[in-house]
Amino acid sequence: MSEAIQINEQLPMVRHPHFLQAADALIPKLYRQIQSPEAVIDAVADEHVLFGWRAQPLCSVAELAQREFKSGDSVILDFGRHCVGYLQMLCHNAGSPPDAPAHLHLTFGETLSEVCEPFDEYQGWLSSSWLQQQDLWLDVLPAAVNLPRRYCCRYVRIEVKAVSRKFRLRFEAIQLHTVTSAPPHCPPCESTDAELQTIDKVSVLTLKNCMQEVFEDGPKRDRRLWLGDLRLQALVNDVTFAQHDLVRRCLYLFAGHTRQDGMVSANVFVKPQVIADDTFLFDYALFFIDVLYNYLQSTEDVATARELWPVARRQITLAFARVDDNGLVRDSGDWWAFIDWQESLNKQAAAQGVFIYCLQRALWLAERFEPELTADYRLHIQRLKTAAQQQLWDAKQGYFVSGAERQVSWASQIWLVLAEVGSAQQREAVMRKLLGQPPAIAMNTPYLRHHFIAALLQCGLRAEAIAGIKAYWGAMVNSGADTFWEVFDPKHPEFSPYGSKLINSYCHAWSCTPAWFIRLYGL
Repeated sequence: MSEAIQINEQLPMVRHPHFLQAADALIPKLYRQIQSPEAVIDAVADEHVLFGWRAQPLCSVAELAQREFKSGDSVILDFGRHCVGYLQMLCHNAGSPPDAPAHLHLTFGETLSEVCEPFDEYQGWLSSSWLQQQDLWLDVLPAAVNLPRRYCCRYVRIEVKAVSRKFRLRFEAIQLHTVTSAPPHCPPCESTDAELQTIDKVSVLTLKNCMQEVFEDGPKRDRRLWLGDLRLQALVNDVTFAQHDLVRRCLYLFAGHTRQDGMVSANVFVKPQVIADDTFLFDYALFFIDVLYNYLQSTEDVATARELWPVARRQITLAFARVDDNGLVRDSGDWWAFIDWQESLNKQAAAQGVFIYCLQRALWLAERFEPELTADYRLHIQRLKTAAQQQLWDAKQGYFVSGAERQVSWASQIWLVLAEVGSAQQREAVMRKLLGQPPAIAMNTPYLRHHFIAALLQCGLRAEAIAGIKAYWGAMVNSGADTFWEVFDPKHPEFSPYGSKLINSYCHAWSCTPAWFIRLYGL
């Protein structure tokens, strides 16, 4: 099953006012900071550089204020780091009095390529309205420009599309007013490994810039709350900013607007009101349980966990509807699981692993809130594990298989290892084999890569986990990343699941987890 856009326009949905009121009471304070550009640069096409563009200094920011721009001129500003906020600047006329409006075109880019490559050539399947650009017409000069729309960028390109021949433009006091709900202070990383310290720093900035009124999956594109992303963000938040009320708010948002049968949506819009998207994913719905489990572990907030436990329990009941008489999650074309951006990936085995993993968390919660369910949950866990071991394990290959074609993939191994299917020795052998004889169906995202590192650590392969973090997230840092990206295939760095690298998110929630590994495991 591949991914596509779900459209369920007539699907009955139910609002739960008590949960929504609880979420509203937890809207966080936003911290603001002024960030000025650190450099004025020129962009040089360079095929040897990732994404094809290299920055070189052009002039100082102080010198920029003295430059005069005519029609067709442009300038690229480098703010020195990834920012999320609102642009302000002053525009002055120079020469004769302005006898016509000034037309400006602004382009915002997380990467240099986004402000260098023309958006009108974009051919991706996501809406081009996500491409960050804005046209301005200044009828009166001088003018104070305060853009109302929030942008996500490191680079800003200002193009003078048109002024009359009588005057020119000058720009000064250019600033980004950045916003985040992450507090200014974050406990320092205690790793003694310099490379891991750098990776941790990038991870923390990635999380910080995704922390707004909710944990956004990406502050450039989508800019909303996704359950799979929330699950990983909450882990990193535990060991960094500890904004547990933001996690609590997000749990209430998912519980506040559900499908009529109680299934939680894969993502939620919060404005103009809370609206659960009409996208439902088998694995993401189950992850509501894991987020609640980890929230209770981190906060000991029993009251909230008890209140939301029925929502979590409902996801288990709904998931069982997909289990066949043999104890396997049914594989068919009429269901949805995410697992990873991988068009050819068969997701049956990985979904089996996700279900077992989350059912184990549900067992822990049931022991506290509904102990009469625990005996059945234990039996179900054993039945699902036995089915996976008996029907999905291929002893000859030394791998788990998935689907009618008995596909071997990274995702299947990772999730059944995390679900603790088979003996500890078997699981360690699987992980070691992945390192030495990798399957053809690989990993495309930091999201699945997170679970790979988690599986290595679960099997006691600490050195291999450290090497994996450095080889993958370290490669992004070495390529110039100051926040971690939504997708990254080292062998195909321009890969996009959407058809264009211009629409990819280069500050993405599910990519921030090295900080969790580094801090929790003392790497």
